[in-house]
Amino acid sequence: MQLLASKVLVLLSILYLLLLSGCVDSYDPQLPGNIDVVIVDGTINNLPEQQVIRLNRSKSDPINGRPGFMALTKAKVQVVVDSAQVIEAHETVDGVYYLPSDFRGQIGHAYQLRFTLSDGSTYESTQQVMPNVPAIGQVRAEFNPNSLSPTLLGGYTAAHDFYIDTQDPEGQPNYYKWDWKLWEKQEWCRSCEQGLYSINNVLIKYDDNAQRFFETGNLLFEDCFYPPPPLNTYERFPYWVYDYRCRTKCWAILSSKHLDIFADNYSDGHLISNRKVAQIPFYQHDGCLVELRQSSLTPSSYRFYKDLEEQTQNSGGVADPPPTASIGNVQNINKKREIVVGIFTASAVSAIRFWLDRSDTNGTPPGLFRLLVGRAPIPEPVAPNGPFYNIIDKHTSSSRPYTAVCVDSEKQTSAIPKGWRE
Repeated sequence: MQLLASKVLVLLSILYLLLLSGCVDSYDPQLPGNIDVVIVDGTINNLPEQQVIRLNRSKSDPINGRPGFMALTKAKVQVVVDSAQVIEAHETVDGVYYLPSDFRGQIGHAYQLRFTLSDGSTYESTQQVMPNVPAIGQVRAEFNPNSLSPTLLGGYTAAHDFYIDTQDPEGQPNYYKWDWKLWEKQEWCRSCEQGLYSINNVLIKYDDNAQRFFETGNLLFEDCFYPPPPLNTYERFPYWVYDYRCRTKCWAILSSKHLDIFADNYSDGHLISNRKVAQIPFYQHDGCLVELRQSSLTPSSYRFYKDLEEQTQNSGGVADPPPTASIGNVQNINKKREIVVGIFTASAVSAIRFWLDRSDTNGTPPGLFRLLVGRAPIPEPVAPNGPFYNIIDKHTSSSRPYTAVCVDSEKQTSAIPKGWRE
């Protein structure tokens, strides 16, 4: 969702500006920022990984008119295989619907998305047949101190540029998309803003003088505890944020944010040589694991991504054509004119994992935490200074500051990635 969401948000922001000028006929120009659209992001692939459908809504803020995202929850989501087999998806995170863990797409088979929202609105995509994809050939990584734009990571530009070769099949149209996934060893697992990390639950108690204090209970908590406001209305907590080291091994999971597509219109059957498909920032001296992905696109999904690329790259000036909001292949089956943004498609993927030891680097990287968060880590202070408030530990053998558990999510994992080297 991250890449598509960021591109769509740019597109909707352009739409917002055009709405203010009355340039989009499908909305009332007298209602600034009158945007309310369903956003679909789903790709079935053939890799042994979780297949995910994401449903969101972008709706204008009633005050300033600017679009924002909210998850569409409690939907009934299905994928229909070859017009016959119906696969149910289940929501585990708001707006994120997971197909069964053993479900995989297959080349040459057809897939269609159907979903019904909690208000009864029903949507379906066009049928998508998964095309084949050639294998990634040679892979080369090259350290480049000036690889990244200075605007991406606060002025830090060093990265490894990844190049691949792949043989394009002859006599057939082929459409490609490249992206990457990255695993980095991380040291810090949790940040608590205006709170303290606690292993056990925290109880609020009062002494004989009616003074409030905090004490741990006997239930496992493993989270940030946020104290209620001070009893004295004239007293305020200062602002603080504390960061907590990982208790066990933990890996950050990062992915590409650049849309990289290609059609073989003028290179059918030729070797796609020395194609740059990834820029992996020089986060830290430690080695990392990079997965390069080469995906096949259906003709309709290529057109969608091409339109999205062009719409989000234009400046919105008077010489630019207005963005086309009704892109994608999903429709409300009872309201054909409703704008639905996004796409459901099927892509075969050739993936290769590459261990990047970073032995060829030079210079001093700023560190993973600093580049991801935008600041240096701030550990919880220890005695004699201590944190801004105290929690009496009654049921915890560890002493403060605690370390934090690595919570598995789309952004981090406690499981050793396949191909990781120590």
